[in-house]
Amino acid sequence: VCAAATVAVVSLPFVHFAYRARALQVSLETSNALIALLVAYLVYGRFRESRRLQELLLVLALCTVAVANLVLTALPVAVFLATDVDFSRWAALGVRLMGTLLLTGAALTPSKVRIRRRGAVAGVASLAGLVLVVGLAGLAFGGDLPEPVDPLLVPADASRPILAGHPVVLAVQALGAVLYGVSAVALARQAQREQDELLRWVGYGCVLAAFARVHYLLFPSLYSEFVYTGDLLRLGFYLLLLVGAAREIRSYWEARTQAAVLEDRRRMARDLHDGLTQELAYISVQSQRLGKRPDPAIAGLIRAAAQRAVDEARQAISALSRAPDEPFPVALQRMADDMAHRYEVKVVSRLDPEAHVDHERAEALLRIVAEAVRNAVRHGAAEMIELRLTANPLCLAVIDDGRGFDTRHGRPGGFGLTSMRERAEAMGADFDVTSEAGCGTTVRVTWP
Repeated sequence: VCAAATVAVVSLPFVHFAYRARALQVSLETSNALIALLVAYLVYGRFRESRRLQELLLVLALCTVAVANLVLTALPVAVFLATDVDFSRWAALGVRLMGTLLLTGAALTPSKVRIRRRGAVAGVASLAGLVLVVGLAGLAFGGDLPEPVDPLLVPADASRPILAGHPVVLAVQALGAVLYGVSAVALARQAQREQDELLRWVGYGCVLAAFARVHYLLFPSLYSEFVYTGDLLRLGFYLLLLVGAAREIRSYWEARTQAAVLEDRRRMARDLHDGLTQELAYISVQSQRLGKRPDPAIAGLIRAAAQRAVDEARQAISALSRAPDEPFPVALQRMADDMAHRYEVKVVSRLDPEAHVDHERAEALLRIVAEAVRNAVRHGAAEMIELRLTANPLCLAVIDDGRGFDTRHGRPGGFGLTSMRERAEAMGADFDVTSEAGCGTTVRVTWP
């Protein structure tokens, strides 16, 4: 496509390709700079995770060309738009060349090369100092240098190329075309090898940037008051960078979604292993004993284990069907209503609606509450259970009016208490059980 556009520019005498439009030039340079900064910020996020030298060079390249586009081109043109004052463009030329060299360096750097934090800071500081020196030198001595492009250049026929400009400018544009072409090939190969979506689109953009330099050779609009096809191709380069950034962001959120799903699966597998699987294994062992020697006590143990297995299955189903953004007080109230109906016990809830609990802690707390209510009904013969939830400090308490027990000797079926304590401590919470014979039991989970 770029080659066809180049042939059209050279061979079609009846189409005008160059237009004097300083205001449009400001808009294009500003848009290019903002896109470059946005993509640089995205790549910097990758660099912080990987510490790859390639990504650091790409960040520096994008920031450098953004400075050239915005600070050294767009702002001076905007300031002098309504005046006859001119300014030197040599600084912008030099800084753009640095950005192109950095981009080519990034394309040719193997992705496995890492850089230490100290080296990265030194590199950034050195480049910033160099850009500052070039900018100040252009401001101070630019008036003594010849113009990159004759400011009085007015094409008699804007439909034909005009190979004009200072030889240094023409040489830099030719070098830029070669460097961007090399970068396009290197990035395309690496993107294909490593399936890197962002590098693939940067490589696509480098194709447009290379042809943009060819068009700047045909008509030097970058350092004149004209807008030419080279400017449109260069805008296409930045737009492809933006597409690559959007694809990168989409890939990031897809990866986060997959990680969240995998973590939920692991959590459910862990809960099923620690709960339902253990109960079923216990039922299997006790059933074998019951087959060898009928015993009402063993039959009672099997019934209790079967009920616990049913409760674990219901808890897993409830966790899978619950909306991930459901407020914890709402989930806790629904669970309290379900357990009150299932165990035929009165459950009174005093829940602070402002209490915020993340998804992982919510699952653990719901399991602690379920175990506490089961213990209160089965072992304590409780008739009324109170649930209290406060936001500041975050505290959950389960209070029953059952028969209680001596905490020094433990409660019958004490494995449930151990399970609750382990869940609470895994969340970084304090777990406390207070009880006296005939005075009920209080189970409390508190975050310090």
